[in-house]
Amino acid sequence: MKKLIIGATALFAGFNVYAQTKADIIIRHVQVIDVASGKIKPDQAIVIKGKDIIAVKADSKLSGYTATQEFDGHQKYAMPGLWDMHMHFGGGDTLADENKNFLNLYLAHGITTIRDCSADISDLVIKWRNEVNNGVLDGPTIFTSGPKLEGYKSIWLNDLEIGTSKELQQALDSLQKIKVDFVKVTDNTLKNDLYLEALREARKRGWPVSAHIPYSLTMDQVTAAGLSAVEHLQYAWKAGVKDEAKLSAMIASGELKGKEINKYIMANFDTATAMKTYRMMAARGTAITPTITLPHLLAYLDVDNHQQDSYLQYIGSGLQGTYDWRVKRTMQDDSAAISWRKEVYNKSTAILPLLQRAGVKIMAGTDAGYLNSYDYPGIGLHQELALMVEFGKLTALQVLQASVINSPAYFHKTNYGALASGKIADIVLLDANPLDDITNTQKINAVVSRGKLFDRKALDGLLEQVKEKVAKEIH
Repeated sequence: MKKLIIGATALFAGFNVYAQTKADIIIRHVQVIDVASGKIKPDQAIVIKGKDIIAVKADSKLSGYTATQEFDGHQKYAMPGLWDMHMHFGGGDTLADENKNFLNLYLAHGITTIRDCSADISDLVIKWRNEVNNGVLDGPTIFTSGPKLEGYKSIWLNDLEIGTSKELQQALDSLQKIKVDFVKVTDNTLKNDLYLEALREARKRGWPVSAHIPYSLTMDQVTAAGLSAVEHLQYAWKAGVKDEAKLSAMIASGELKGKEINKYIMANFDTATAMKTYRMMAARGTAITPTITLPHLLAYLDVDNHQQDSYLQYIGSGLQGTYDWRVKRTMQDDSAAISWRKEVYNKSTAILPLLQRAGVKIMAGTDAGYLNSYDYPGIGLHQELALMVEFGKLTALQVLQASVINSPAYFHKTNYGALASGKIADIVLLDANPLDDITNTQKINAVVSRGKLFDRKALDGLLEQVKEKVAKEIH
């Protein structure tokens, strides 16, 4: 009997030795960056099954797993995939293929999630979103607003134009049918009362809402109505004046227009007032996507007109054509106007540390895509992060948090933001530490998107595909 028990124990022990959890990919020997704390764990192994991370542990202690594919990270720096929280597909159906090229450009630059802040080709974007989610199309995870809400005779293409409460509800019904991920509202022709109603009604249906803010409304009014995120930094700059209600009234009456508005803001911006307003934003859960790349490009267009950018080899001629209207207008500025636009840029971006200190969730987004001159899908996010450090005076850690932690928080997604068991397997491997120098986010060795690994050769292949498509179209 004693021999039988010993034999059974030995057999059970042997079974445990050989029992293995089957995984798809194991990434070995990487330094894992905890973007929440800034701490780095050396020599880690990341185990992936399907589109999920199932384990992260010291490589020396890795046991109990087998995988179809093993990838040696050679002590590269691993962090969650980047998010671009403000981009645009668009330009009409004739530019569909040029827009689809964005998917490769984003993946090749380590951006595994994008937020489309309204498109005029929403049917295609919804299709691409679903195909990526179903694993039949390579590309970043897409969250989209579909067409934006606007007033009658807006300047924007294919938006949902509304003028009554009934039309608002019909527009929201149509967005619900195509299962948009959030709602975008802009103010080109939309009346203030209907604008505020749109914020409230969209939130009632459970959507986050992002928006441009009518200059004739205050930050208090729009956050009270439920605005989830302010798009573009200038609205927060305006909200920092000593009496924003007075300024809004002057704008509404036509007393202040155009360039005079920025002059008023610059003369009346008050740090104490701004901090009070920004703390209110934070308390009400209103985030902000600064999008400081495009205004930087335009402010410094006299220094670099970008017409010789090597990245243009990845941008189709049709999309390049949509750049013209902004570029031509800006190039007409005289020396005084050039100096003024730089001063506005420098003053407005200087409020980023105030927003950070007040607790406002800052999200990283570019405004890249069609229309926005030389603001490129892919590389543009890395440029945005660098500008947030250089001009916005945020730390490298804070801007990484803006991209990979604050962005999923906007959608209440808890399965992103870290490399840990239970998180989505969106990973970027970098040759150098981005906490030492934010431009190191551009030194990409490999990318994992929803559990699929792209090594450097594969990433270069994505770029080459786009380059060849653009070259064929031009010639």
